Amino acid sequence: MIQRFIELGEGYSDIYELLTIAQSMPQRIQHIFAFHTVIKDEKRTSLAISMHPTTVGDFQPIYICREGIPFPHDKANKRYELMKKFATSIDKDIIELTVQPSHIFNETELYYNHLIGVLRMNRYIAPLT
Repeated sequence: MIQRFIELGEGYSDIYELLTIAQSMPQRIQHIFAFHTVIKDEKRTSLAISMHPTTVGDFQPIYICREGIPFPHDKANKRYELMKKFATSIDKDIIELTVQPSHIFNETELYYNHLIGVLRMNRYIAPLT
């Protein structure tokens, strides 16, 4: 199975694209994630949705808006609240994980490989076969 992060942006206006993707295919959503991290003493959050794998091609996309949302538990955040409201509407919880910031990796692709490992280890996505 091919599991890949598809970055939509850094969570400003592109969070609305993430929501549109989620709303257009709610039956395909496997999990909704909030990845929390700290960048230069500032708490940031990435929102992501993992989809069920495609039947043909065995591809599992994980759409993400990377590190552009202020940490939602310190101060109310409209973008996070929109995702939370959507998650509730489809009877899903937002899975919250604390992860390393992407800037400590030499390449963004390495960061996404790290996150895939974290998701596999916690059994949120299928293991490498």
